[in-house]
Amino acid sequence: MSISLEREKHQNQLSQERLIPGQVLILLAGRFQGKRVVFLKQLKSGLLLVTGPFKINGVPLKRVNSAYVIPTSTKVDVNGVNAGQVDDLYFKRTQAQRRKNEQGFWAKRGELTAEQQTAEKTRLEGKRKTQKSIDDALIAAVKKTPLLKQYLGARFSIGKTTRPHDLVF
Repeated sequence: MSISLEREKHQNQLSQERLIPGQVLILLAGRFQGKRVVFLKQLKSGLLLVTGPFKINGVPLKRVNSAYVIPTSTKVDVNGVNAGQVDDLYFKRTQAQRRKNEQGFWAKRGELTAEQQTAEKTRLEGKRKTQKSIDDALIAAVKKTPLLKQYLGARFSIGKTTRPHDLVF
C-alpha cells in the first residue's frame, strides 16, 4: 500500500462548458444569497464574473466561485455588453502603507496617504463608469424579454412545501 503525497486538484463543480455568457445564475451564499444574476465571463483565476444588473436587483459586478451558484435555463443576450476591461486586477483593493517617518508612526493603521486617496477616488469613479456601461447594455437586453426584469429582481427561496429535488432550474 503506497500513500501518494500529491493531492488531487479539485475541479470546479460547474465546468466552463456548462456555463454560457448571458446565463442567469442563482447565488447560494454571501450577502447576495438567493439573488439572480447574469453570468458575463469566466476570469483567469477560475472565478465567474456576474452582475445583477445593479439597477434591477442591487448586485454589482462581482467575482463568484462556481461552487456557489446554480445555473438556470434562462438566458440573456450579452452581445452588446463589453466586459473585456474587467479582470482580476479590477477587484484589487488599495493597500494602506505605513509611513516611515515620525508622522507615519503615529498615523492610524489603514489610513491612506493623500496620493493614495486621490488614486482610490479615480479608481472608484472608473468602476462606477464600468458598472454603468455594462448595466445599460444589459438592461437594454433584459427589456426585450417580457417579465425578465421582474424575474431578475425576485429573490429565490424555497418554502416549507417545496420539494427541492423536483425543481427544474
